[in-house]
Amino acid sequence: MVQQDKLLERILGGASDANIGFEELCQLLRRLGFDERTRGSHHVFRKHGIQELINLQHDGSKAKVYQVRQVRSILLKYGLGGGSDA
Repeated sequence: MVQQDKLLERILGGASDANIGFEELCQLLRRLGFDERTRGSHHVFRKHGIQELINLQHDGSKAKVYQVRQVRSILLKYGLGGGSDA
């Protein structure tokens, strides 16, 4: 779990948006309680109590930069980055 905590810090810090692994980001969202639905290349995450959907796509092995920014915005808006299991 330490690796995912570091990933969460990197996402919330915003300094390395272009270096966030796609699969790592998906695993983090699952750990935070999001449900995943896959349709083609789109991985859509939703969670009860959160209005927004998170739609992720691969950019090679990395997540797309603008989508990492959207994830950060949602995590901050709903206070999901606070503890080890928010």
